[in-house]
Amino acid sequence: MDTTTVTSDTDPAMTISELAAYLSVSTQALYDLRSKGRGPRGFRVGRQLRFRQSEVQAWLARLEVADGDRHPPRRPG
Repeated sequence: MDTTTVTSDTDPAMTISELAAYLSVSTQALYDLRSKGRGPRGFRVGRQLRFRQSEVQAWLARLEVADGDRHPPRRPG
């Protein structure tokens, strides 16, 4: 069964440097996350990594959900 997700041809892609700047983290932090299987899904164009903006947004949304599960809002009183 093919589980490949097809993204739009018009969905812009970012370099790892652009993504690092967007997230205000170092490129090494992104490489480290990816090596642990915890970073955004990307693809290679030759030797260069690229990240679709839609994939980055989905990854950030998953991080927010996971963080909310670990740190639920406090109840008043």
